[in-house]
Amino acid sequence: MAQSIFITSAEGHSGKSTIALGVLDALSRATPRVGVFRTIARSTVERDYVLEMLLEHAGVDLPYELCVGVTYDQVRADPEAALAVVVERFKAVEAQCDAVVVLGSDYTDVGSPAELAYNARIAANLGVPVLLVLGGRSQSGAVPEQLGTTIPRSPAEVGQIAALALGELAHERAQLLAVVVNRADADRLDEVVASVSAVVAAGAQDRPVWALPEDRMLVAPSVRGVMRALDARFVRGDQELLTREVLSVVIAGMSMVNVLPRLQDSAVVVIAADRADVLLATLLANASGTFPSLAAVVLNGPFELPDEIERLIDGLVSPLPILATDLGTYETATRVMGARGRLAADSQRRYDTALQLFEDHVDTAELVRLLGLARASVVTPLMFEYGLIERARADRRRIVLPEGDDDRILRAAATVLARGIADLTILGEEIEVRHRALELGIDIKAAQVLSPFDPVLVHRFAAEYAQLRAHKGVTYERAADTVTDVSYFGTMMVHSGLADGMVSGAAHTTAHTIRPAFEIIKTRPGVSVVSSVFLMALADRVLVYGDCAVIPDPTAVQLADIAVSSAATAEQFGIEPRVAMLSYSTGESGSGADVDKVREATALVRERAPELPVEGPIQYDAAADAAVAAAKLPGSAVAGRATVFVFPDLNTGNNTYKAVQRSAGAIAIGPVLQGLNRPINDLSRGALVDDIVNTIAITAIQAQEASA
Repeated sequence: MAQSIFITSAEGHSGKSTIALGVLDALSRATPRVGVFRTIARSTVERDYVLEMLLEHAGVDLPYELCVGVTYDQVRADPEAALAVVVERFKAVEAQCDAVVVLGSDYTDVGSPAELAYNARIAANLGVPVLLVLGGRSQSGAVPEQLGTTIPRSPAEVGQIAALALGELAHERAQLLAVVVNRADADRLDEVVASVSAVVAAGAQDRPVWALPEDRMLVAPSVRGVMRALDARFVRGDQELLTREVLSVVIAGMSMVNVLPRLQDSAVVVIAADRADVLLATLLANASGTFPSLAAVVLNGPFELPDEIERLIDGLVSPLPILATDLGTYETATRVMGARGRLAADSQRRYDTALQLFEDHVDTAELVRLLGLARASVVTPLMFEYGLIERARADRRRIVLPEGDDDRILRAAATVLARGIADLTILGEEIEVRHRALELGIDIKAAQVLSPFDPVLVHRFAAEYAQLRAHKGVTYERAADTVTDVSYFGTMMVHSGLADGMVSGAAHTTAHTIRPAFEIIKTRPGVSVVSSVFLMALADRVLVYGDCAVIPDPTAVQLADIAVSSAATAEQFGIEPRVAMLSYSTGESGSGADVDKVREATALVRERAPELPVEGPIQYDAAADAAVAAAKLPGSAVAGRATVFVFPDLNTGNNTYKAVQRSAGAIAIGPVLQGLNRPINDLSRGALVDDIVNTIAITAIQAQEASA
């Protein structure tokens, strides 16, 4: 039976989805098959966006329809019958999972006390312990014009709500697992925990209590959320910026000179559609860089912009999103103020912030222990990625990212900083990089931003590079021109100790990324070539494939070097190395130049690393499949259980990793460069944000090892 947890709250707008995301993330690290189940949904027609968000989490593989119990209409019509359906449908999900995150209802149609009692009845009938979420903010008292702001409750008030809620749970005989106070007063977290802990102890229960502080970014709507609330049209601007959070609203119902001083960072400016002068002034102010950076403009009223104004706006080339609605000013302002943030549907920044907030304030190891979840023996891709992030966090390193003009790099940087994976230096002109981050609605304030034309560093790097390459006739003048290239500048930072590693290649070729490393960083002692591996995260294990990116046709000596380096990389990332030297022939069954090369390379590996389990030449099926291995190479310590696969050439390796990635659904992490004195890693130009985050974590771990 799955170990499950029922998340419910005593009222609406407690931020229960933030807690559910954090719990799901923690469980996904401990066990491979995690499910999600929503007990009561608003409708069978309109999909529940919180459930959709959780089902999109990398550790969950269940269809939406399976994960919904009943609707509010069914509960109102016959509560007992609805309860029976919920239990039946939950059991179907539970049968497919090791752990299930169960979401209570969202306080939509019935009174809070009755709804909490019904949630408690469901939990008791499911036999699932309750994680009770209490709201640390009042549900009224929002600050005018400041979206997402409410009044914090005192510790005593939170304690009173806890007493009422715990009474309801006890009355329905629901088992309490723990209590989380969400959106609590950041200055009084300890007092809030103490107040609720006293209430829990008074009920003769020894259960943990945690408190998360209010983070305005989690409840502020995005520009897309405002557009949804207004049912507005997207008129123009950069649609990438629709994810930006909206922190305030400015009603531009006055003259241009009076509107400009009232502009605020991350504000939506509501402008009557017939006030073209105010619209143009607002766009110019936002583009100038001397006024606050706005989130969007909303044009209200049933008016079309004149053609002449459209032409003027075209000339501005402003990325600021402009939305349009036919609503009046009052209705527009009311709807904007009533818009609420959706946790992950609209914003990666909000998603990252929620996860880090949960990790910072909830003892996830204790939570997993309370649920009785043992660490699984298999390693899923998600569990492997978590392991990388945890190792990188344990000893943070500084990684330089040369491509500060790429939005993917900036988004990945924001995630890395929010999750505490590494310290970052981003190359680019600071005002441009930070302005673009503001437009994207991401937070990179903690990153260092350096210009590759910084005169002090250019002089320092040029003198050093000229000395390193003097034997090639490189003069200071030529060196000064060379080191302003971002790949050379970033590599010189690593060489000079200003950064521990570099990740590049999202917008540059592999050659452009690694050529400076060959010239400046050079290979480690005892290593003749720089090669690469991909960490192939399959459904239940991680394999190492090398070389799939650097050396087109390695010699026997180079192939042996690749094997030894790949085994060391495997060990570095917690994979026990058992090396298969791949060929089209297994054992002594074949001959020819290609097979002989692999046979010679295998002998060299055994000579260089006699303690390393290695087999070759060997075919892929004999290396990976125990049944085939028993027939072709019985008694081999590697055949059938290889973890490191060394390909005879780049053509074979590159095609094989891509075939496995696409056909088997494996996650390919890499290429990870190996053999360099300091870690430099290349990205695919099609890299996704998650790929970049993983590569930064890997580079940070390599940097830890390099300095050990």
